[in-house]
Amino acid sequence: MRNLTRWWRRSLRTRMVTQTVILSIAMMLVVGWVLLHAVAGGLAESRRSTVVNEATSGMSRAQGYLDAAVGSTAEQKSRILTQLVDTLTGTSGEERTFDVLLYGPLSATGQTPVRSSGDLAIEDIPADLAKQVGSDTGVWWRFHELSILGSASEPVVVAGGRLSFEGEHYALYYVFSLAEQQATLDLVRDSLMVGSAVLIVLLAGVAVIVARQIVGPLKEARQVAEEIAAGDLERRMHVRTEDDIARLSISFNQMAEALQAQIVRLENLSQLQQRFVSDVSHELRTPLTTVQMAAQVINDSRQDLEAPAARAAELLSAELERFEALLSDLLDLSRFDAGAARLEPDDVDVAALLARVCERAAAAYPDCEFVLHGADSPEFVVADARRLDRVFRNLCENAAKHSGSDRVVVELTSAAETVSIDVRDTGIGLTSEQQAHVFERFWRADPSRSTSGTGLGLAIVHEDVLLHGATIQVTSNESGGSTFRVVLGRTAQSRGRGHVIEGPTHE
Repeated sequence: MRNLTRWWRRSLRTRMVTQTVILSIAMMLVVGWVLLHAVAGGLAESRRSTVVNEATSGMSRAQGYLDAAVGSTAEQKSRILTQLVDTLTGTSGEERTFDVLLYGPLSATGQTPVRSSGDLAIEDIPADLAKQVGSDTGVWWRFHELSILGSASEPVVVAGGRLSFEGEHYALYYVFSLAEQQATLDLVRDSLMVGSAVLIVLLAGVAVIVARQIVGPLKEARQVAEEIAAGDLERRMHVRTEDDIARLSISFNQMAEALQAQIVRLENLSQLQQRFVSDVSHELRTPLTTVQMAAQVINDSRQDLEAPAARAAELLSAELERFEALLSDLLDLSRFDAGAARLEPDDVDVAALLARVCERAAAAYPDCEFVLHGADSPEFVVADARRLDRVFRNLCENAAKHSGSDRVVVELTSAAETVSIDVRDTGIGLTSEQQAHVFERFWRADPSRSTSGTGLGLAIVHEDVLLHGATIQVTSNESGGSTFRVVLGRTAQSRGRGHVIEGPTHE
């Protein structure tokens, strides 16, 4: 059922054809009902008019017959009434279209005599019609259903009136069959059903053709858009006609051309920017080395200088070291941007590497305590040792320098195919918005954490981790503390399978 629902939602052609068929069926039902109702009403009215006229004429003949007849005894009266029924039914010849029932006298008590043709009984006459005929003069009629001559129930029109004979009142009823009209109505109904079915099939075929003409270009547009998104910027839609669909294709192609031009322009600008950064970094390295050497000479002789000059020499040396680090980071990032960064994989003991990183960090930041958990036994991965060392060195330095933390916990957790390393501090936390930007270049959380640094450390960490096919994520809260988690595959085959590994938590 779920697959059917998904197919229904995804197939525009199916929805168009199905909706067309449903609307066609609904339209045919309404039109058929109205048409059948009109035909049935017309046939019934025509037959009713004929019946009333014929019954009125028959009533007149019957009353004239009774007025001319003389019967002094009950037997004679009965014979006259029976002859009247035979006379009335005999006037139509062999193809009689009605039957007659004579009931009365109406004032009789007990069982009232009934004279009829076609095995009619007084029970076959509608009760309300019999009551109206017995109380009012004139000719009255009703549509009714009854069994005539032992056949199945069929529609009839019953017309009746009151006769007078020898001071008594009698009820005379004509029963006219509607079988011919019903057959006509059945023929119209069957013709409508067959015609509607054929028309619905034709409309469904037309809907399929129209849907194909509409959905085809849309499907092509989707395929072209997917190919453009996949990198084939030269892909375009085919324009075959001059209608609205063709204009849509032309507009789509114009949009694709504009996007291609914009993408090419941005790529050129990006390449120009990368080349500029790389060239500037390389060009600055040589003069920077010269300036560093001169500054080092001055700094080594600062004891011979006056206090302000000695302080200036010390600051100059420190800033030159920071400048050199910035150039080194920019060169690394330019290699990442140019796709020139390459791994030098080897078997690396992550536990030993983390121990060395924590030891150096503790020496560099004596005011911060570095605690290592889970590194009691070797944990080997296939990775670039230099880049891994830089990843965790930058994470530890970031935790010590920029979070204001006095304690950094590094925790190693292992699994069958991966190892997970958490670097957790207890300093200033990050908001959810800040976490979204933490790996961006030159981004800083806020001025209150502004300390010396290039602003590129976490960006390089992110690139190094991705180069290994690993994952990195940051979790934090404003109340304090951030955790950077790196998940590494043990082998090249297990790269990209990084997932969150639940391990023991130490504080």
